[in-house]
Amino acid sequence: MKPRHILFASALAATAFGCSSSSTEGNEAATETVAADSLQQKLDTYTSVRLTTDLSSLSESEKKTIPLLIEASDLMNKMFWYEAYGQKDSLMSALDSEAAKKYVQINYGPWDRLNNNEPFIAGVGPKPEGANFYPTDMTKEEFEQAGLKDKASQYTFLRRDGNGKLITVPYHVQFKEEVQRAADLLKQAAALAEDAGLKKYLNLRADALLNDNYQPSDLAWMEMKDNRLDIVIGPIETYEDKLFGYKAAHEAYVLVKDMEWSERLSKYAAFLPELQRGLPVADQYKKETPGTDSDLNAYDVVYYAGDSNAGSKTIAINLPNDEEVQLKKGTRRLQLKNAMKAKFDKIMEPIAAELIAEDQQQYVTFDAFFANTMFHEVAHGLGIKNTINNAGTVREALKEHASALEEGKADILGLYMITQLHEKGEVEGDLKEYYTTFLAGIFRSVRFGAASAHGKANMVRFNFFQDNGAFERDEETGKYRVNYEKMRQAMNKLSEKILTLQGNGDYAGVGTLLNEQGQISPQLQADLDRLSKANIPVDIVFEQGSEVLGLK
Repeated sequence: MKPRHILFASALAATAFGCSSSSTEGNEAATETVAADSLQQKLDTYTSVRLTTDLSSLSESEKKTIPLLIEASDLMNKMFWYEAYGQKDSLMSALDSEAAKKYVQINYGPWDRLNNNEPFIAGVGPKPEGANFYPTDMTKEEFEQAGLKDKASQYTFLRRDGNGKLITVPYHVQFKEEVQRAADLLKQAAALAEDAGLKKYLNLRADALLNDNYQPSDLAWMEMKDNRLDIVIGPIETYEDKLFGYKAAHEAYVLVKDMEWSERLSKYAAFLPELQRGLPVADQYKKETPGTDSDLNAYDVVYYAGDSNAGSKTIAINLPNDEEVQLKKGTRRLQLKNAMKAKFDKIMEPIAAELIAEDQQQYVTFDAFFANTMFHEVAHGLGIKNTINNAGTVREALKEHASALEEGKADILGLYMITQLHEKGEVEGDLKEYYTTFLAGIFRSVRFGAASAHGKANMVRFNFFQDNGAFERDEETGKYRVNYEKMRQAMNKLSEKILTLQGNGDYAGVGTLLNEQGQISPQLQADLDRLSKANIPVDIVFEQGSEVLGLK
């Protein structure tokens, strides 16, 4: 088949990034070709899943609410496109390949999120570390020296005025039209809400979109207990900002609670203070007391939008990120059961068959995958949020390294929690299931690439575990075998290392850890390539929306 051509006009370089300078500025016009079969290979790294759930237990009012929440969520797509790239329309209109358009849509831009943000459209150039949150010609030194009180706010863009001087633009100003429409839709949903907690939250979240003051709605979200519908919406995670890790990106999830599964999970949050006291680290690194008003629930997700829908898909949520709210109220942990099951069936089981020793494959189970994912989210509440040396919060001190290290902490402390609770008889099953599924989970996540905080965190853990004998690779079969006792020892050792780095706010130390341990070795890359050759997808994309749910 002859390759189709993508003509990437120089005009795109001048318009694609809106207010900020484009990373393609100064490039000559590109008229290179990108093979359609190469783009199809990229598309094949994803497998499609229909996002549905049983709506029969919902009231008519709740069924009317879901399309309003989906419409509000869809506006997050438009805002995230601007944050991640710039002007979507300019990019899409320059493409004449349907495969290219589809892959651009999946990635919210021309950079491959599963391949370390490498450009896959000719002439684009590298992705700016600060995405579209900052001018691409801005240096870190210029930012640090700028006398702008809200420059590090999660909810401002950095731009240049007519004289080239840095200024800030609040999100609610940049997105005035979009946030007004989203707020109106949330108000309409609030009017239909039968649960008082959901009604209060939706009204406060609508207000927050209009003024960028999210703490009142975060507190209201924490106070909801009996709602069957939920929505996470707004600028939330800071992964997209790899320059400083300051700026939050817009996203949304529309959720239907699984009441039966949630009841089974509700008991675990109460163990947080006890588990905090037992962490394998010096006392000063565990002196904070986790909030005890934490929720742990299972949901079916029926709509993803924005940051959560870009590249690899989230299967569990731990929010809010506001440290003050966390210390006062704890967090809520939402397990996205239907998306999780899809990933287990389509990705985890095939990976285990290819890379886990045959006699240990029996220990790779969905229940263990669910638990490992769940306790990862719970473990975000453990450890320390503020440095012990008055360097501010851990997030402030570690800057762009904070997200990767926090994900690494949650992974390793999640396994620690399972181990401790299993010994207390609070977690059922064979501990070998959790450890073996944990290793299979590392192979799944490292395929997301170093551009993902989760992928880099998994790579650090893989290399650390390998160095400490937590598993061995059979040279003949190319399969991996867990050493359960050594994995437990490595778990405690890595837990101590990460908690110490966080508590010290050791920016340089974290950078060294990520640079030295966050790399994929040639041997591991060869094994990961076997997964691709076996046509095992890396992640999922969704058929989703009101029509898929039968609500239109």
